[in-house]
Amino acid sequence: MIDKTVEQPGGVRREPPHLSVVLSFYNEETVLPELIRRLRHVLRSERDAGHIRAYELVFVNDASTDGSLGILQAEYERERDLVVVTMSNNFGVSECVLAGMRYAKGDAVVYMDADLQDPPEVIPDLLREWRADPEVQVVYTTRMSRAGEHPLKMWITKLGYRFINAISEIDLPRDSGDFKLLSRRVVDHLIQLREKKPYIRGLVSWIGFKQVPVFYHRAGRHDGREATKRPALSRKVVNYALDSAIISFSAAPLKAALALGFVVSVIALAYIVVVIVQKILGWYEPGWPALMAAILFLGGTQLFMLGVVGLYVNIIFRNSQARPDYIVKSVIASDDRRV
Repeated sequence: MIDKTVEQPGGVRREPPHLSVVLSFYNEETVLPELIRRLRHVLRSERDAGHIRAYELVFVNDASTDGSLGILQAEYERERDLVVVTMSNNFGVSECVLAGMRYAKGDAVVYMDADLQDPPEVIPDLLREWRADPEVQVVYTTRMSRAGEHPLKMWITKLGYRFINAISEIDLPRDSGDFKLLSRRVVDHLIQLREKKPYIRGLVSWIGFKQVPVFYHRAGRHDGREATKRPALSRKVVNYALDSAIISFSAAPLKAALALGFVVSVIALAYIVVVIVQKILGWYEPGWPALMAAILFLGGTQLFMLGVVGLYVNIIFRNSQARPDYIVKSVIASDDRRV
């Protein structure tokens, strides 16, 4: 879908959009009331100013076990400006964000974290940048500061961005997370993709179009808990980085394994030449330490390369299973929404 525009004396600008805000969450009962209050305040102000013509809040409940769903049901009955999509199981943030986008009906879609680290008050800035240029299809946010984040985690995150940019076919803006505004055109392209374990930041960069930044200060969690529920080097984070961010967008690990195999082969060949020369000159003394070292080194190299290939084979296997990214248990909405 191409964005609607209208001619103005100063140039071309977009019509006020119907805005969807997508929020994926798990166990956020302590944050949801304040989040909804602030979102409504911001979006109603934008609507009253004529910057948007309508809005909806699309909450995707990743099988929460606390009272989050009850809070959203009560808020829906009170205002009817919510859509609540509840998953049958805990499928993950990326899958829930894509589900929210498939249910969202807005001309533009903002997706953000539900823990109030991403301030709703930044949304008007995203809309302003989007309205200013009809060529802009993505407005992403770049963090100038991050309250409540451990310095080690921040350092690892920056290192991760540099590493991904160095080896992959995409260019991720540094210090930019999952707080973005996407045009309907980009959303339509995004929800057509059928990748398993999707890396949405990478996919948005891969889709292309003109993308511009908005700079902001990221807050700590509203409820005072640790800024992130997952340590920087947790198993889930490491697996996500390997499978989604690196393997999906780069053949560099395969090329590195090939280069390592070539280097080891050259070293082994050179060592064979040295052994032959020593044998001819009578300097050769048989012994098992050198032999065992060579066997262990070559064996470890082979296992490393097999592991790298195995990661890619696992991606192929996962996609060949053709399982859905998620299963929706229920939907609360003022109209009939089905995907």
